[in-house]
Parts: sequence; structure tokens; C-alpha cells
Amino acid sequence: MLMFTGKGGVGKTTLAAATATRVAARGGKVLVVSTDPAHSLGDCLGSALCGDPREVTVPAEVTGAGSGTAEVRLHAAETATRGLLDEVWGELREHLHTLLASSGIAEVEAAELTGFPGVEELLALAEVRRLATEGPWDTVVVDCGPTAETLRLLTLPEALSGYLERAFPRHRRVIRGVLAGAAGEPHTGRWDAAADALGRLAERLGALAGSLTDPRTSVRLVTTPESLVAAETRRTLTALSLHQIHVDGLLVNRMVPDPGAARGQAAAWMRTRRKEQLEVVEELRGLGLPLRTVEYRADEPAGPRMLRELGERTYGDSDPLSGAERVPVVELSDEGADAWARYCLRLALPLGPDAEPELARVGDELAVTVDGRRRLITLPSVLRRCVVVDAAAGDDGLRVRFRPDPEQWMR
Repeated sequence: MLMFTGKGGVGKTTLAAATATRVAARGGKVLVVSTDPAHSLGDCLGSALCGDPREVTVPAEVTGAGSGTAEVRLHAAETATRGLLDEVWGELREHLHTLLASSGIAEVEAAELTGFPGVEELLALAEVRRLATEGPWDTVVVDCGPTAETLRLLTLPEALSGYLERAFPRHRRVIRGVLAGAAGEPHTGRWDAAADALGRLAERLGALAGSLTDPRTSVRLVTTPESLVAAETRRTLTALSLHQIHVDGLLVNRMVPDPGAARGQAAAWMRTRRKEQLEVVEELRGLGLPLRTVEYRADEPAGPRMLRELGERTYGDSDPLSGAERVPVVELSDEGADAWARYCLRLALPLGPDAEPELARVGDELAVTVDGRRRLITLPSVLRRCVVVDAAAGDDGLRVRFRPDPEQWMR
């Protein structure tokens, strides 16, 4: 599964569709699906879409740079979260009523559930996972929303799963019969059903979180060669890495064409603008990810034929699915028995020059906050009996050093 995101207006939907078209042209069954609340994938493809995948025919390309001139067929869909909400509400309503009864809430309508933060995004992600696992697709390309919404979407399953485990731990769900008995005979069945529902919810959230960190899943960031947009791209990369979500590359869109030896005010403007853009591109190359540039076009790349041409120009003969290899985000090393800091935990996070990571110990976990985003990282067993000595940010990420705690080490 390949997920596209970027700051609003950078062209992520267009490039997601062009990539899907290029992958389909190379063979295999491809689905491109949108989770962006402001769906524009159908407009881009020139086809009316719904929640069920529909076939889109891409005409043969006779002027593109890539190989192959036969028609291409791919499938496309746009997640309809309202419909999904109605489908799942019937199952959840009774159990939710049981859990909230003590608060005096007699009934919660489906429309009210829509207002709960993240519910629609969670359902959209669940639908994408269902399509990816149950469908016949070799590749699923996802057009996500702008970066802020996407970060919330991608980190929501893990966050909710963590909250659920803290509020109602697995060992308490196992002994639900005891809890049900304590509630009294009339409530036994409802407590048991509520516990079952919580267990199923925990499993689904775990499966969603697992699918995002699966080796077969990656994110591709779309940006434009502007300093402000590039800065947000760096922050997005850091946030995704913090949550161990793999980013496989960058697409820098809307590069001004090289005017060559042309003269005149327009050519002079293009040279100046392109020089500024190339400086931003060099900064982005410093992130260490595969980077492709996409030239600004005079005509809007809309419709299947132009998307196919754009995909060929963007990727040429290379594999559109190739990208950076996945590297471990958390690495533990032994510094030696005589060292003041016995162990070193490295978090491979791409930190900007102004980043000020914050650390806090929360039981057996290390809370890491970077650019306002917080992640709880479960410590390896050997570090749970250690104390933090110091931490330092560098080009290779964040290094946290530990030494054994004498009060706990021999226990």
C-alpha cells in the first residue's frame, strides 16, 4: 500500500493518480482510493466515483516517454465515511449505551457520534485496509488528505489502542465475568457484551496500527520547491518516523522549466525562480530520501490520458513503487560494562536544525515529543531497570543514554 500526502494544494491527488496509472501500465491490478474529506480524485480521473471500486480506462498513450501503448485499466474509489458510520452504528450503539449509562446518557444517535474526533478518519482507514486485504489488488495507492489530517489519521489507531488498553486493560477484559457479577444479575449480559465489543475494537485498532507499520506499506510525500512547504515536509517526515511509519520518497512538484539560452523578462524571471527552487531541492535532498522532481506544466494534467503521460514523465522506465529501504527507527546498543552510560537507545528521526526534542520517563515507556507531537516508546526490558543519563540530537537522530539503576538492577 502506497499512501500520498502533502500540504494542501501541492498536487498530491494528481500525482497519486498519475502514479497509480503508471503502475497499472506496467502490469498488475491497481486500486487508487481517496480518503481526503474533500474528494477530488474523481475530478482528476474524469470519472464519477463512489465507495465501491469502479474501473477507469486510460487511453493508449502515443507521445509519452515510457514503454507500452495499450489501454490501461485501473480501479478507483472514494471512501464514503457517512455510509460506513451508519453501517457500524447498529453494532456499537447498544454497547456504547451500556458503558455510558452510569453518566446518565440514555441514547446516543449516529449523528452525534460523527462529532467525535477522528471517528470518520478511523472508518476511512479501516475501509482502505478492507479493500487492500479483501480485494484482488496487487497495489493500492491511497490519496490521503493534507498533512495535518493525514498525521491524525495515521496515528489515530495506535493512540486509541493505547488509550483503550489503559482505560480497560486486556487482563480486565479477560475477567469480565467477575465485573459482570459485581454489576448484578440483570446487568451480566450487557457487561459481557460490552467487554466483547471492547475486545473486538482493540483487535481492529491493533490490526489497523499494524497495517501502517507493515513492510508492505509506505508513505510518499508530495511537496513544492518553496521554503515554507519544505519545512512542513520535514516536520511531517519527523512525525511519521516517530510513529515508525515508513516514508519511501519525495515528489517535488511544479518545478519551473529551465529557459535555457532564451532572453527577455519572462526568461529572466524563470531563471531566478528556478535557482531558488533548486536551492530548496538541495535542502530536501539532505533528508536522505529518493527524490523526484515534476516540471510545472502549462496545461492542467487532468483526465486519464494526461495522467498517463505525467506518470511516464515522472518515473520514466523506473519502477514507480521503488523507494527508500526501511530502516529500524529504534536501535539499542551496548556501550560496554565500564562506560558511565552502559546502553544507548538511538531513535532514527530526521530532526531539523531548530528541533528541540523533549523526553520524559513514564513507567516502562519513554515519552518523546518533537515539534509538538508525542509518542510513547516501550523500552526494551533491559532499559526498564535503567535511568536516563543524557540525550543528544544529531544528524543520525536522537541518542538517549542509560545506565543501570542500582536500586533495581539486582532485583
